[in-house]
Amino acid sequence: MDHQNFFRLTTMKNNFNLRYIFFISMVSALGGFLFGYDWVVIGGAKPFYERFFQISQDPNLQGWAMSSALIGCICGAVAAGKFTDSFGRRRALLLAAILFILSAIGTGYANQLSIFILSRLAGGMGIGFASTVSPMYISEVSPAAWRGRLVSLNQLTIVLGILSAQIINYLIAEPVPAGFTDMDIMGSWNGQTAWRWMFWVETFPALIFLTGIFLIPESARWLYKSGRDQQGYDVLCRLGGKEYADREMILIKSTLGNENPSVNNKDLMNPGLRRILLIGIFLAVFQQWSGINVIFNYAEEIFTSAGFTINDMLFNVVLTGVVNLIFTFIAIGLVDRLGRKKLMLTGAAGLSLIYIFLGIFYQLQLQGVIVLLLVVSAIALYAMTLAPVTWVIISEIFPNRIRGVAMSIATFSLWTACFILTYTFPWLNKLLNTGGTFWLYGGICLAGFFLIRKWLPETKGKSLEDIENEMIPG
Repeated sequence: MDHQNFFRLTTMKNNFNLRYIFFISMVSALGGFLFGYDWVVIGGAKPFYERFFQISQDPNLQGWAMSSALIGCICGAVAAGKFTDSFGRRRALLLAAILFILSAIGTGYANQLSIFILSRLAGGMGIGFASTVSPMYISEVSPAAWRGRLVSLNQLTIVLGILSAQIINYLIAEPVPAGFTDMDIMGSWNGQTAWRWMFWVETFPALIFLTGIFLIPESARWLYKSGRDQQGYDVLCRLGGKEYADREMILIKSTLGNENPSVNNKDLMNPGLRRILLIGIFLAVFQQWSGINVIFNYAEEIFTSAGFTINDMLFNVVLTGVVNLIFTFIAIGLVDRLGRKKLMLTGAAGLSLIYIFLGIFYQLQLQGVIVLLLVVSAIALYAMTLAPVTWVIISEIFPNRIRGVAMSIATFSLWTACFILTYTFPWLNKLLNTGGTFWLYGGICLAGFFLIRKWLPETKGKSLEDIENEMIPG
């Protein structure tokens, strides 16, 4: 960061209304909480709803039930770009809240697989909207010196949502007696009712999110982009005072220029914009293909392959969620100190090494605690590097005028990659065995390390407009 920008940030920092900024960031980040809960709750319900719908021996329907929400994520991410640019970040968050409520109620009441799938699709669309808009909104209302930490709050709430789902699944499900058959499980409390409550619980935080959205302002950058300058200026004054508002207004308007604020495909194919867009797409895809999400979505297969029972699996999943939470807090403390690039490189290299050892232990059929420790180590490393930092980077590298559409494309790419990862894991697991599958993910992480080192710029401590000017000079 040059001396002029450093002086500007440090002299104005004390004027920021940080309590208010933190409050509106946390409201937006509730979308991340619901994203995490809705995404992971299915993992704990999986052993039970599969028996209820009698699909436990059908890999096609297993994969479809598990990955159907990801189709919704993809659709939601596609729609979110145009929606948020046309109607604003706040209304997009409102729509996400409504979709989460519909999903939670519908999935729990489903007595047919088709209704279950439709409800999961609605929840997936909510995730698609929230994962696109929540970090983007926080990025746009955050001071540069605090942006990494505040956007990382979204990842923290995702992790809290994941952990909440894991704990609730563990508390709701009754222990499964040894020797229980599929028919025994289907006729039990777990198979008939418990999995429904796992989904229904989501309704309560979704209603809190819905209420909170009415208490936050629209993004000033979107208001300026939409020609509502006075409203944008008022929001900036609320965030940082008149001096801050005057300075940011000039910077924002300079990046928007006098061009038509609407975005078309030709804009995205501009060489400078295309390079930034490709970096965002690569990071989004890499975050998913690093392989961690199969541990959350296929915990039953991962841990039973390592010799654990269903009861052990539910406890181990809670353990991984606690570790995920602890190391996300560590990431929040590091992202604005060490920078984005160092953390991304650390995550890629470390995961590659862990996966090599995981593959070896699975191939040698070394089961139990050693596998659990390696899985927990992988989750810890992911939680403090790739998981939060990817969202921080893709929320800040895109220029103001195309941020909504570009963020939508990056998020669409992320969920498409997640769908491919989730849908293919049962087949890869069958074809390569669990050890071979982890070796494949290790190779992807190693390749990602070299690409990040070559392509990724450092954005720590820079305003959104400074980043735009540096990445698109001239």
